[in-house]
Amino acid sequence: MMKRHVHIAVLALLALAPLAAQAPKGWKVRADRSTSATDPDAAGDIKFVTEGSGFHATNPQAAVYWNPANTAAGIYAIKATFILLKPSGHTNYYGLVFGGNALEGPAQSYLYFVVAQNGTWLIKSRTGDATATIAPKTPNDAVKKPDADGKSTNSLEVLVGGDKIDFVVNGVVVHSEPKTGAMAKTDGIYGIRINHLLEVQVDKLAKSK
Repeated sequence: MMKRHVHIAVLALLALAPLAAQAPKGWKVRADRSTSATDPDAAGDIKFVTEGSGFHATNPQAAVYWNPANTAAGIYAIKATFILLKPSGHTNYYGLVFGGNALEGPAQSYLYFVVAQNGTWLIKSRTGDATATIAPKTPNDAVKKPDADGKSTNSLEVLVGGDKIDFVVNGVVVHSEPKTGAMAKTDGIYGIRINHLLEVQVDKLAKSK
């Protein structure tokens, strides 16, 4: 049994190594590969590189990106600007991760607030391989759709208070959620999630009190 566990651990490290090698110093990448035959991933490797004042992500597969040094606890705000450079042929989401823990292992957990090219936003939680919807896909005029060049810019914020969490798109509070249940555990790592088939520039990722 011990040999089997060691073998599995080695395989997991080998699977993560090529992705980690492509990330900027200090950053980690975890792919979230599609298991749907009707919505497959594209060919090629995930690329996550420093560009300008932020990062450029090319995602044939969905992925979460984080730096273990980026943590937040208590009352805080996180914010980033997302420039969608290449929309996909159907709706896919991208945005902020927060409250992350054990992100490299099977017991990964995090919350995420994301938007899509069709002008909707979505809030979900993840524990292990399971996800749960906190607030469903909802249209809002604050979410910018791609222009004639296929690009759009959306600034996302998560404002964690003492008893509620506000979710903001381009300065507009699109949703507020009580800090209970799945949303009670907001301490942890913050980062980025980008679904498959997207290319996104991420700027000004930051935490404040």
